[in-house]
Amino acid sequence: MKILITGSSGFIGFHLTKFLLEKGNKIHGYDSMNSYYDVNLKKARLKILKKYKNFSFTKNKLENKRSLEKSFFKFKPNVVIHLAAQAGVRYSIDKPRVYLRSNVTGTFNIIEASHKLKVKHLIMASSSSVYGANKRIPFLETDKTETQLSIYAATKKANESMAHSYSNLWKIPITMLRFFTVYGPWGRPDMALFKFTKQILENKAIDVYNYGKMKRDFTYVDDIVKAICLLINEVPDNIKTDQNFNSNDTLSTVAPWRVVNIGNTKPVELMDYIKVIEKELNMKSKINYLPLQPGDVQETFSNVELLKNLTGFKPDTDINYGVKQFIKWYKSYYG
Repeated sequence: MKILITGSSGFIGFHLTKFLLEKGNKIHGYDSMNSYYDVNLKKARLKILKKYKNFSFTKNKLENKRSLEKSFFKFKPNVVIHLAAQAGVRYSIDKPRVYLRSNVTGTFNIIEASHKLKVKHLIMASSSSVYGANKRIPFLETDKTETQLSIYAATKKANESMAHSYSNLWKIPITMLRFFTVYGPWGRPDMALFKFTKQILENKAIDVYNYGKMKRDFTYVDDIVKAICLLINEVPDNIKTDQNFNSNDTLSTVAPWRVVNIGNTKPVELMDYIKVIEKELNMKSKINYLPLQPGDVQETFSNVELLKNLTGFKPDTDINYGVKQFIKWYKSYYG
């Protein structure tokens, strides 16, 4: 299969690209290699991917329509997996226009190029942050998502809406993926596990928001990759019959469009998460307790029954195993 993956040098994109290459697929990666976090980490991921003969790569921004369409029409993918985005809730408060350019304009270019090329399946990363101020726990795909609390979350919701409209107009099969707090080896330096590990090892205090009263549905990256791979062949078809209709499905009634949660379904208290890190490092942390940051939520908790119904798979990697694997990687990479 020929698959174009945006954000191939990013955290999730790297793991997904590597896995699909090892399965013999032809992959074209597209990544801006921006400096939102350490570019050397992205370069190290890319260096590994370039060892595969069935991998090709374009370095450019999603906003560069000409470059993006050139990559699409030269490679001619069957499937497009759009993972590239300007990430980070907190950064979006300070730099909102960066998010509009990358996450809205850039994503529109991906959808438009997929339409022009008539790809068989467009899979796009959304986020659990679209649930915003939703009080219903666990988060179900059919819950209302009209109360985003950050610009980042708003751009992800906009992606879902744009994708649905294009799917309706041009019948492009599109699956949106709402990821829940992904972690694991090669993770992003701006995320809690990376920051906490680094600061504890350096004997520096860690910032803990909302005075530690937070829960996250931490989901191991290998589970995310497996779920995406299983969903590649679950192409949405809005021509419903008695055989394929499911009351819990998010399949649109007017378009071949669907949204799916991917989470571990086991929210972990932030302070318990820190204890697992301390245990693996065999060190105690110094904690700087702070109030809840603007745009943040206190708890995330996924319902993944739809994912299970579609693929037979449910993420279940234990937090102790996942943190151990990250710290093992961190120590080997940074020495």
